[in-house]
Amino acid sequence: MENPIYIGLSRQVALRSHMDLIANNVANMSTPGYRGQNMVFKEYVVQPEGRHESLRRHDPVSMVLDYGNYKNTESGPLKQTGNPLDMALQGPGYFGVRIENEETGYTRAGNFQVNVNGELVTSRGNYVLDEGGGIITVPAGATDIRVTSDGFVATEEGRIGRLMVREFDNLQDLQARGDGIYITEEEGIEAENTNVVQGMVEGSNVKPVLEMTRMIEVSRAYEQTQRMLESENNRLRTMIQRLSRGSN
Repeated sequence: MENPIYIGLSRQVALRSHMDLIANNVANMSTPGYRGQNMVFKEYVVQPEGRHESLRRHDPVSMVLDYGNYKNTESGPLKQTGNPLDMALQGPGYFGVRIENEETGYTRAGNFQVNVNGELVTSRGNYVLDEGGGIITVPAGATDIRVTSDGFVATEEGRIGRLMVREFDNLQDLQARGDGIYITEEEGIEAENTNVVQGMVEGSNVKPVLEMTRMIEVSRAYEQTQRMLESENNRLRTMIQRLSRGSN
């Protein structure tokens, strides 16, 4: 008797998670290198408790389960900045950066800068790594920083390192850690199909119009489910009232 309410609530929980994910996409529409996320739904079938075994076998309850999410792996648009420390990637690769506990993380956000020690870092202060996992240091007083398409960084004094750029077999295995950084247990391979472009930054691949449309659709579905729950609650209340009057 309460199964429609359970089913409706499961849908609302899934829709709430979906709305949170869309809101996060919208909030990161201007974040360099951000990859939009999409929700994955799955049917979750359970057997009602407290009923005869023969009825449970032929009358399962099908509910909604927000199974997980997946990334949109399309590249975002490249925006020209003219800043020699801005770098974008054309292709599937990711820059290697250092995160907590000396671990290596990966990012598409190439809006780099030089810290007070002359070290190349991300906008959040994470070290940008060279191909051997070391830190790239720009000599003091260097005025001409150049980056080749295969990732070599040089100044007027010569080469100072080569950017770590890795490609992965399954981009969905990359787990978001925040601030545009991803981690994975896969070591990845040296980039073969990715070029570095200096003076440009990759923008977010989130499409604003599409996300706003999805937000409206999810909001309407949530309201529709709420009306269904209210209708079911009124039906149950009316039934109980009638049964109560009939037993008196």
